[in-house]
Amino acid sequence: MLTPEVFALVFLTFLIAGTLKGTVGLGLPLVAIVFMAIPLGFKEAIAIVLLPGVVTNIWQALAGPYLRRLLRRLWSYLLACAIGTWLGVNILSMASQDTLLSILGVVLGAYSLYGLGRPQIAAPGRAEPVLGPLSGGLGGLFYGMTSVFLVPGVIYLQALGLKKDEMVQALGIVFILLNFSLISAFLEKGFISQDVTVLSVFAVLPTVVGIYVGQKFRQHISEELFRKIFLQVLLVVAVYFFVSAQF
Repeated sequence: MLTPEVFALVFLTFLIAGTLKGTVGLGLPLVAIVFMAIPLGFKEAIAIVLLPGVVTNIWQALAGPYLRRLLRRLWSYLLACAIGTWLGVNILSMASQDTLLSILGVVLGAYSLYGLGRPQIAAPGRAEPVLGPLSGGLGGLFYGMTSVFLVPGVIYLQALGLKKDEMVQALGIVFILLNFSLISAFLEKGFISQDVTVLSVFAVLPTVVGIYVGQKFRQHISEELFRKIFLQVLLVVAVYFFVSAQF
């Protein structure tokens, strides 16, 4: 895997992924899967994103004053995320790449249609102690299989009505937990090879540069316009993955 072409692919992928994460607070694993799953392999693409994910999510989780408040509110959701991730990796170890691409296409399609339609989802209210672990567990399950946590994990967080900066920090907390859960499960399954480790370390630099660019970019673009562009691209990617898996 350690060829100049692969290094160039990884550099470009994580520069784009970091820019997206710096702009909206998420999207790092998604971009990695989009660019690398087919040429490098699904498990390899997920494994390469692990170290950049840890570095950037620690940064995001600690960059704000809401850490204790969010941990008190989301602890059962976070615990369910970790358990779901372990179960998802076990499915990943047995499923074919076409099956995983189909699942990913459905998940991304569902989230993009949800986002473009902007349905009014009521806050969980008194049901939060039940819906939190349920959403976290299902989100973790999909994350363990596909490295994408959007449905229903992120949708649940959006329903909580968090402030913009609080939401970004909450995503950082969730993803750092998911990253560590995924790393431990991947190590147990033997999915992290020496080549993958080298590429994951290499990916940290373009990711950090991309995040810096994305944070600057966020100050000069309408959040609503960026959201629509992001979701439309996501829908195209979802269709591409699903069709690729069928043919």
